[in-house]
Amino acid sequence: MELRTLSYFLAVAREQNMTEAANVLHVTQPTLSRQIADLEDELGKKLFTRTSRSTVLTEDGMHLHQRAEEILALVNQTEDEMKNDTIDLAGCIRIGAGETHAMHILADLFAELHSRYPRLTVELFTGNADTVEDEQQSAIKPFVTSR
Repeated sequence: MELRTLSYFLAVAREQNMTEAANVLHVTQPTLSRQIADLEDELGKKLFTRTSRSTVLTEDGMHLHQRAEEILALVNQTEDEMKNDTIDLAGCIRIGAGETHAMHILADLFAELHSRYPRLTVELFTGNADTVEDEQQSAIKPFVTSR
């Protein structure tokens, strides 16, 4: 599945007409029809119900529509980040160690890091080896799924 094909698919879904979508995309209608037919063949699903006047999404088409928008939005966001050298770090860093002067330096450095990346959190804790190990164990939460 190619990104261009997903863009074509979204244009047809938006315009609800193969000819209008072809005009918007600046491609010929037969080329667009072939791309959509190839996509349907590739996925093994009928994506549109075609009439003489409109092209309407099927249930499978609605599912692909949602995913295609997500995929292309993520691609666009990634391209923007790469072009602008903006990386939005997120997550949690946990560090446990003995109480030393180095921990104060780390705290200052991580405060600066957090100001640059607000979605990044840092948890520092100090103590003896047993305390640090206990803190680490309490931070580990098992992943459980329910059915």
